[in-house]
Amino acid sequence: MTDSNINVALTQWDGPFGMPRFDAIKDDDFGPAIRQGFKANLAQAEEIANNPDAPTFENTIEALERTGEILNRAATLFFVKAGNDTNATIQKLEREFSPLFARHAGEIAKNKKLFERIDTLWNKRDALNLTVEQAQLLKKHHKSFVRMGAALEGEEQQKLIAVNEKLAGLGTQFGQNVLKDEADWVMFLGQDDLTGLPTSLKDAMASEASSRGKDGQYAVTLSRSLVSPFLTHSDRRDLREKAYKAWIARGENDGESDNRPIIAETLKLRATRAKLLGHDSFAALKLDGTMAKTPEAVNELLQTVWEKAKTRAEEEAADIEKLMRESGDNADLAGWDWRYYAEKIRSTRFAYSDDEVRPYMRLENMIEAAFSVAGRLFGLKFEEKEGIPLHHPDARIWEVKNADGEHQAMFIGDYFARPSKRSGAWMSAMQYQSKLLGKSAIITNTMNFAKPPKGQEAFLSFDDARTLFHEFGHALHGMLSNVTYPSLSGTSVSRDFVELPSQLYEHWMTVPAVMNEFATHKETGKPMPKALLDKVLAATTFNIGHDTVEYTTSAMVDMAYHQNDTGVENPAAFEAELLAKIGKPAPIAMRHRSPHFQHIFSGDGYAAGYYSYMWSEVLDADAFLAFEEKGDAFDPELAKRLLDNIYSSGATMEPKDAYIGFRGKLPTPDAMLKGRGLI
Repeated sequence: MTDSNINVALTQWDGPFGMPRFDAIKDDDFGPAIRQGFKANLAQAEEIANNPDAPTFENTIEALERTGEILNRAATLFFVKAGNDTNATIQKLEREFSPLFARHAGEIAKNKKLFERIDTLWNKRDALNLTVEQAQLLKKHHKSFVRMGAALEGEEQQKLIAVNEKLAGLGTQFGQNVLKDEADWVMFLGQDDLTGLPTSLKDAMASEASSRGKDGQYAVTLSRSLVSPFLTHSDRRDLREKAYKAWIARGENDGESDNRPIIAETLKLRATRAKLLGHDSFAALKLDGTMAKTPEAVNELLQTVWEKAKTRAEEEAADIEKLMRESGDNADLAGWDWRYYAEKIRSTRFAYSDDEVRPYMRLENMIEAAFSVAGRLFGLKFEEKEGIPLHHPDARIWEVKNADGEHQAMFIGDYFARPSKRSGAWMSAMQYQSKLLGKSAIITNTMNFAKPPKGQEAFLSFDDARTLFHEFGHALHGMLSNVTYPSLSGTSVSRDFVELPSQLYEHWMTVPAVMNEFATHKETGKPMPKALLDKVLAATTFNIGHDTVEYTTSAMVDMAYHQNDTGVENPAAFEAELLAKIGKPAPIAMRHRSPHFQHIFSGDGYAAGYYSYMWSEVLDADAFLAFEEKGDAFDPELAKRLLDNIYSSGATMEPKDAYIGFRGKLPTPDAMLKGRGLI
């Protein structure tokens, strides 16, 4: 069912390797295609609902898995554009369509005949002789319909649909406001303002200034790849203060981009949604079906970590204040001082600089390192393809083949920051693997590394390289998926399990064999000296109190917001009161202050779920310990169990069962705390 007025390039992906033809798509094409997708999807749902035959798994649940291709494809390409290379036209469409997606889901959910068929199957599920995967799929569809209000009646159902529609619009506006604040702020500097900055950072700042028409100057933006190293190295306290205050104030500037009213309205609507669905709080709603299960379990983990992190951060602050006094700086320790003086302590204690490490961390080598590990663990091979149009000229594409030389997936990497790209780093699935639909995965990794001057190679910080491995771990979760149904494919798992494959994959970056092969000097080609690598690895737990306080405060604020059963009238005051109550050290800001906390307010993906990074860290620390206990980071038997139970299984089994299938037991926080150097 395709309208002749829509651009079929959006819905019929007939480019090489089944890719969409991005070069045949214009911004104005998205609207008609998405509208047609809504129409077609509703008709498909109606057809299933009106099937005169008694409901079966095949004619109801499996039939639902086959629906929505026009909408899915058009929407996928739209959101690729919105996240990676937005503009005024796309942002306008995003504001228009975000609530319509919520309304569309609500329209399907309130189809009584359709829900009755699903509910009938759910109620007699034990007699259906379903496979484990089919049982998981039935459970997922039933829960999804219930959460969209299918079990509600009349006014309550309409109220929930309206709430979801409003929330979708607020989430879009929140993200666009953050992007605006990030894109609009820039600090241009001259040669005299660069004292203390490493050469690599100066080059990146010069490149950024040049891209903004300021040749001969240097630009600091609110891209993390520029502002974070600037705060770490600049000798100019006044400039550090200016950059730091702009960084933590994103989304909190008076005017059209102020996110504080959006937060208050969002929290109130989420509390309403939870009550309509029979839960005490939005946190209780979101944690239903996760590994953590309850807010109390999450709070217990965060509190355990918080006390140790706070104590360590106070020790770190004392060391920094001592150095400040010795340096003749009698000012109170502030947020714009911490990274700067901590770096001086680190460089003295571990005796290396970022400029010593960076020449070994060539972007091309780190990409190849991530590919190589995937080859050694899972037998994958990567072949870059030229001439395939993608969403932006910076993006690159590889065909992925399995150990038998057969096509496995397509992988797209988009590595450099630009004003039109959302900040941060993420993985997305342009197409999920599915045996039912005969489709392989198309996976994208997006980063925001500083782009080098034209003609020069890109080099990463150690943390940037770790981010690359993290996101590639997510990518592998999508590319290695081996399931029947698209709704269970790849990363379609609970939020506190989805970070396990990514965080676990980070461990392989620092395996000596990997570093020796790929962390080679840009001029000599020799591997990073063991003495330098040892210092880098020893320093990974340096400043860990600061880093853990940054993260844990964000997770605690997230949970506190969403355990409130009526919402929060004044989020800024609520945030400040909570941080004062737990005794957050004043010079350490939250990793994501509420007005730019996109994880939890640009949609609800990580709302009441930001804790999941730490929950997954408990899992990944224990999981890699299995390889360490074997004495072989590439042990074939363990790698096979890892593939079968974690990377390829999607949501075909419960997360707990998947982890036990790999490890044989569930973990305790001990390995994570030890890995962080907190015990």
